Amino acid sequence: MATVELRFSAQPEHVRTARLVAAAVARRAGVDEAVLDEVRLAVGEACSRAVGLHRSHGLTAPVRVLLSEEEKTFSIEVGDEVPGSGGGAAAGGRAADEAAADADEEDEMGLAVISGLVDDMEVSSSEGGGVIRMSWPAAPVAAAPDRAAP
Repeated sequence: MATVELRFSAQPEHVRTARLVAAAVARRAGVDEAVLDEVRLAVGEACSRAVGLHRSHGLTAPVRVLLSEEEKTFSIEVGDEVPGSGGGAAAGGRAADEAAADADEEDEMGLAVISGLVDDMEVSSSEGGGVIRMSWPAAPVAAAPDRAAP
């Protein structure tokens, strides 16, 4: 099983790089070309969600992306370090409550978009942070023929 690990600071401009790396690794793993756009979009959405969570909670820890190639499956895990799923906003009155509600609504929308792109998706959360796991079927890529042979 081959694994690529990518860590990037929680800045929106790094999400594009994560999408490009995910598409390249997915292609090498044998994910069908017709599905690569879905891989890019799902990874972009999951990474944007993690970046938003980190920024809204003031975390400086990097966002983690694991890309794994197994025999017939290509999987991606996007992890954040925001503890638990019920964190909510800090006490601060009505404005904080409204900001938390907006963030929750945006989070639910992001997860809905990802679930529409990925058939096999799992979302988990713990005190150490959250993880979105996504996977796609992959076929082993045949070795390229030796071009030096006549």
